[in-house]
Amino acid sequence: MSNKDQADVKHTGNNDEPNASSKFQNLLPISSDALIEMLDNWHIQYKCFEHVPLRTVQDSKLIQDMFLNDDQGGGHIKNLYLRDHKKNNILLVAQQDTQIDLKDLQSKLSMGRLSFGSQERLMEHLGVFPGAVTPFSMINGIKKNVKLFIDNSLKSYKQIYAHPLVNDRTIELSLEGLEIFFKKIQVFPEWIDL
Repeated sequence: MSNKDQADVKHTGNNDEPNASSKFQNLLPISSDALIEMLDNWHIQYKCFEHVPLRTVQDSKLIQDMFLNDDQGGGHIKNLYLRDHKKNNILLVAQQDTQIDLKDLQSKLSMGRLSFGSQERLMEHLGVFPGAVTPFSMINGIKKNVKLFIDNSLKSYKQIYAHPLVNDRTIELSLEGLEIFFKKIQVFPEWIDL
């Protein structure tokens, strides 16, 4: 990645202001280091990559040459933390380029009007800062009754790429490895067609 690309993905703002990088992982209910230790203890095979903080799919595309691409079986994802008008909280995991229409989605999920959860609710329910929403955040979400929905199209990928609760690291693991993680934390995702 060129210096210009790195500059494009750097977090702008006060460096002392808490953000989703591993520098502030001690502010999370479960740190990224603790999560990685759990993966090791559970014998889940993975690779961990360190990189500049990534806040958006567009940011992450600037470094995806580090990973398998779509044609090689690399499942790059986006994660949406949503709430309905009845205060039900959900985490939606989809392939990074999937277009999500919230009105269509609420019908598919049989839920009320959906909107994005606030930064405060994100920390309360998933234990992460904006920019680090991930399937791994269900380790906190399970305690707050967050429902997990995953796009069926991700089943076709050899490897899934997800942040380990911070946005300057990416975990590469198989779908089977991710499913083992879900079983260990007693999460049962609902697979849907988007």
